Amino acid sequence: MNEKTAKAKKIPMKNYLKNAYKYRYLVQEIVRKNIKLQYRNSFLGMFWTFLQPLFTMIVLVLIFSNVFGSSSSGVVCYPVYVLCGRLIYECFSQSTKRAMRSIRNSASIIKKVYVPKYVYPLSNVLANFVTFLISLTVLVVVFAFFFIFQGDVYPDLVLSWRFLLIIVPIALLFLLSLGCGMILSVLNVFFKDIEYIYEVFCMLLFYITPVFYKVSNLNLGGKAWFGYILKLNPLYWIVDLFRSCVLVNGFDWNWTGFAYVLVFSIGSIVVGGYFFYKKQDKFILHI
Repeated sequence: MNEKTAKAKKIPMKNYLKNAYKYRYLVQEIVRKNIKLQYRNSFLGMFWTFLQPLFTMIVLVLIFSNVFGSSSSGVVCYPVYVLCGRLIYECFSQSTKRAMRSIRNSASIIKKVYVPKYVYPLSNVLANFVTFLISLTVLVVVFAFFFIFQGDVYPDLVLSWRFLLIIVPIALLFLLSLGCGMILSVLNVFFKDIEYIYEVFCMLLFYITPVFYKVSNLNLGGKAWFGYILKLNPLYWIVDLFRSCVLVNGFDWNWTGFAYVLVFSIGSIVVGGYFFYKKQDKFILHI
């Protein structure tokens, strides 16, 4: 397929969503295929979706509990606190990385068959979110363990109807991941080095997102402004809102943070979708 053919098949912007619905079965098939490939030839298979966040949580708790322990930081339950942050960060980083590589990894198909190209980053983000939703079972198990067997140690760990509100930060996380993933997928077509740059950025993102610490407990000295900079990170607010639903006695729903990340997430979808739409016809010349 040459550029002229691609342009001829380019749909108007107003029909973008309608076309997405038309290819919904293809999206489902690609999502199913990606999930199967992720754990192919693995002895434990999908069970790693449960084990990986659990082991990561244990390591982080063992390393940082003496510094950021519940007794000294005001955290309701530090293991659950860490696990919430880890799940959100890992979902975002993996979703965006897979979306970033989706166009290049599908180059052979794109050159032979016409399929709306946004199907590839969308399918990769959806596949990763299915894995993320499965991994939430480890959060339920860990929460239940400390609630049932460690209730005297963590008396503020309680069940609440607000737990159901986790759907809100999860939806915001999906929008943010898809928007950023579409932008990265375009950049990766034209600038292969973006993969290496983004790996470094994700390492930085891990430390500026409160996965294992609480911003109010940081000893910033005369650098209080640094705390405000950390809060510019939209992932900070998604993690905070998610924890507000799980650790209801330790956090309050922050409406300012919610409004900020809502605007940021919708903005990333609008910018990412428009950027992808404008550049997609040139992909064939660079992959």
